[in-house]
Amino acid sequence: MQTPAPVDYARATSVDHALQLLDQHGEDARVIAGGHSLIPMMRLRIASPTTLIDLNDLDELKGIRVEGNEIVIGAMARHAEVLDSPILAEHYPVFREAEKLIADPVVRNRGTVGGSMCQADPSEDLSAVGSALRGTVVIRSKSGSRTVPIREFHFGPYMTQVADGEILTEVRFPIRPGAGSAYEKVERRVGDWPVASAGVFVVVKDGVVSDCGIGLTAVGAEHFSAPEAEEFLIGKAPTEDNLAEAAKIAADSCNPISDQRGPADYKKHLAQELTLRALRRASAASQGA
Repeated sequence: MQTPAPVDYARATSVDHALQLLDQHGEDARVIAGGHSLIPMMRLRIASPTTLIDLNDLDELKGIRVEGNEIVIGAMARHAEVLDSPILAEHYPVFREAEKLIADPVVRNRGTVGGSMCQADPSEDLSAVGSALRGTVVIRSKSGSRTVPIREFHFGPYMTQVADGEILTEVRFPIRPGAGSAYEKVERRVGDWPVASAGVFVVVKDGVVSDCGIGLTAVGAEHFSAPEAEEFLIGKAPTEDNLAEAAKIAADSCNPISDQRGPADYKKHLAQELTLRALRRASAASQGA
C-alpha cells in the first residue's frame, strides 16, 4: 500500500482557531478528528491535503444534549457515545441499533458523527438515520453559522454542503413524543458496510400514522430518503397492507447498482424487506409508548 504524501499538521484550540487555520492554509487544508475515512484515502492518494487541522481538543464540538425540543449531537461526538447515550436511547433507539452494526469498537471509539456525515459515503449508516429523522446540520464559517436540512446536506457521493473554509459543528434532531424507531441492515460480515439498510421512525396517534420518516442507504435512494413512501403512510392505519405498500414505494424509488456486495435487483428486494421490518417494529413501539 502507498504511503500518504507529505502533509503539514496544525492542532486547533477552538472552532474560531480552526476556521482561522483553514483560511490560512487554503482550499487544500482538511480538518481531521477520528481519521478513519480520511487517512485510508490519503494512503491510497485519493485525497492529498496539504495541511491537516486536528479538532480533537475542541470540547465545544463534543457531547450529546437536549436543547428545548431538539437533541443536539456535537460533530466531535464519538460513535461509542451515540451508542451509549441515554438521551438517544430514550427518544430514538434507532441510533443504538445502527451504531451496534457500525464497524467495531476500535472504530466506534475514535470515529465521529461529524466525520461520518461529512464523508458522505453512499453506504453510510448514520446518513440513513439522519435522513429518516429529518434532522439539520449546523455549518460554521468565519462569517457565521448556517443551518441545512440533512436531506439537502448530501448532494452526491462524497459531496456535501460544507464548503472550503467551513466546519460542521453539530447535528440537531427534533424530539417527537410517542415516536417509535428501528434500524434494519444486511451486511456481508459483521461491521461491514451495508448491502442495504433502512432506518425509520413512526408516530401513531389515534390509530393512524401522524408522522414518519424513512431513510435508506447503499441502495441509491436520493438524499437517503423515501418521501413518497412517507406521504403514502401518513394518515393511514399502520396495517400490514399499508406498511407493505409503503415499503414497496420506498424500494421503487431506489436506484441501486450491481457491485461486489450484490446485484441491483437483490438490493432493491432488500430495501423493500428491510423497510417493512423497520416500519413494523417502529409502529409497534409507537403504539406501545
